[in-house]
Amino acid sequence: MFRHTLLLFFLALIWSASFLAIKIGVETIPPLTLTAGRVLLAAVVVVAFAFYRRVRLPREPRVWVYCLLLAIFGNVLPFTLINWGELHVDSGAAAILMAVMPMATIVLAHFFTVGDRMSTGKVAGVIIGFAGVVVLVGPEAVKGLGGDLWRQLAISGAAMCYSLAVILTRNMPASPLIARSAGVLIASTLIILPVALVVEQPWTLVPSTDGMLAMVYLGLFPTALATVLLFHLVQHRGPSFVAYSNYLIPVFAVLWGVTFLGEKLSAQAGAALVVILCGMVITQIRRRG
Repeated sequence: MFRHTLLLFFLALIWSASFLAIKIGVETIPPLTLTAGRVLLAAVVVVAFAFYRRVRLPREPRVWVYCLLLAIFGNVLPFTLINWGELHVDSGAAAILMAVMPMATIVLAHFFTVGDRMSTGKVAGVIIGFAGVVVLVGPEAVKGLGGDLWRQLAISGAAMCYSLAVILTRNMPASPLIARSAGVLIASTLIILPVALVVEQPWTLVPSTDGMLAMVYLGLFPTALATVLLFHLVQHRGPSFVAYSNYLIPVFAVLWGVTFLGEKLSAQAGAALVVILCGMVITQIRRRG
């Protein structure tokens, strides 16, 4: 449990930095091209690692069906929706919109997975975690919801996609961890790359150096490494446990701001982290009890 909790924190840490990287990337790289670039790089890295470890790609058609579905709901749709939404939605509102994922996940997990049933403790923990996010971003962010409706709906739609993705991950047929990860990233690339080439014609773009570095970061860490960690944690701890990372992400986003932007760490951020951790502990105690 302790090791899995550390991995969850690490996963939230690298995912939290992705929102900053996306903000930088979309300034000079359109949403579809940014998505295509990050999944293509991630696919090359993970497939190369699979060949290095002499791990064969999945052969069963049923596994590739899951790879295709996970490519759509775990990568292509949410990446593109968040890229588009972050063009005009501020980080506080985005954090609240993404925070709908844990509640949606425990509901879906109750009906579509084995051994991850909904309980009073889980619901209470998720509600407490959401309250922690509100404490972090402040009530003003809640008032800002509805200002740019379509882009906010895009971000909340991405959160729902992630909920479906972790459920699919839990129910995916057994196969080597690296093989599944490579399969999902290959399918993601085959879906989004032709669309980006036709719609945005990336060869005509002049991206900035910062934009290219942001895309490289997105490909290596929140996509390649995170895909492997996601499969591992969902397999061992279940969708509800992994979904709680969406409450930790805004806290780590604040820490990134302190580290790289010189922002001050407020008591509000500390209180939010305590509230979120309390909710997480409640969900796990009830689960083990």
